[in-house]
Amino acid sequence: MLFEKKEYKERLAKVKVTMLSKGIDLLVSHDPANMNYLTGYDAWSFYYAQCVLVHVNEDEPICFLRAQDVGGAYIKTYLKDKNIIKYDEKYIHTWPLHPYQYLVEIIKQRKWERSNIGLEMDSHYFTALCYETIKTGLPNAKIKDAERLVNWVRVVKSNAEIKLMQSAARITESAMKTAFKSINPGVRQCDAVADIQKALFNGTPEFGGDYPSIGTLLPTGKGTSASHLTATEDKFVSGEATIIEIAGVYRRYHCPMARTVLLGKKNQKKIDTMKATNEALDAGISATKPGNTADDVAQKFWQVLDKHGIKKDSRTGYSIGIGYPPDWGEQTLNILKGDKTVLQSNVTFHMIAVMQFGDWGVEVSESVRVTEQGSELFCHLSRELHIKG
Repeated sequence: MLFEKKEYKERLAKVKVTMLSKGIDLLVSHDPANMNYLTGYDAWSFYYAQCVLVHVNEDEPICFLRAQDVGGAYIKTYLKDKNIIKYDEKYIHTWPLHPYQYLVEIIKQRKWERSNIGLEMDSHYFTALCYETIKTGLPNAKIKDAERLVNWVRVVKSNAEIKLMQSAARITESAMKTAFKSINPGVRQCDAVADIQKALFNGTPEFGGDYPSIGTLLPTGKGTSASHLTATEDKFVSGEATIIEIAGVYRRYHCPMARTVLLGKKNQKKIDTMKATNEALDAGISATKPGNTADDVAQKFWQVLDKHGIKKDSRTGYSIGIGYPPDWGEQTLNILKGDKTVLQSNVTFHMIAVMQFGDWGVEVSESVRVTEQGSELFCHLSRELHIKG
């Protein structure tokens, strides 16, 4: 069990308060990050149906898992054995059978079939068949979208969670330094990523690393004008830039960072653009404090870009914490004009500034913690364009 039982109980209480405010009696949480948050469960079992049930009148959640995976729940969660429920192997990829058919029976057995049921409609891995099975099997239930209920509870971290993210930050720094060393003309992109991945898992002498929710992103050359490109077997070329976006991970808590490397001679246009990008990033970070909104941060950021005549349409930040593939974001607040989410102490977000110009680009980012008086960065590593002549 990663946290004290008291912390899990406090999380559950917050979730129940939100459920009541939304008129939800029973929450079915399919998001593996939410399952972890509520129970401590952590395994690579999210490739198929699983969930946590939270009922407003129950003292503990119920963890619903494949029979082969319940051992992980006994090891990882704080739950009583009676609240760990397995479904039979006969439901594994044997259409038309589906595990949620058994979940429906469990809900009926507990007399919850007429409840107001909240579902994570837009959760990764919550399939159309999951939804249809619940809807068809429970015709007397009132089904509604939970609207990322647990995700929003997760936005404000406990001090114990912050410590894990600070540990992840040390891993991030180490892996980025490895990236700087490994990216050289004539080196295959995949070989550099092999070094980066090793560093992410090696972590530090104090903190061993974990797998990130997103693979190493490594757009290079013209690829820097695009987003979310991964490595190939092509070799790095002198005169080209490469963007590295990674996250150190400690016990599923992520701390992302992006930096840009330029091989060969200095390129004044890229240097100046990176300088303007960092100025915008600093402006946004300076506006990060309790009581301000995500919009306040975004406005300060875009004011600087407007001054320099740089156009950027995409958001420039999002909430982070626990992560499972395919995303280390929490799918809640965005650092974007118009997002009126009020910042509170221990809100954590990835503020990412990617600038793209047709056939080239630069990128830099920081993971930020809102403190009682303002904000602080998780990582401490130069954001200047890293030039290797």
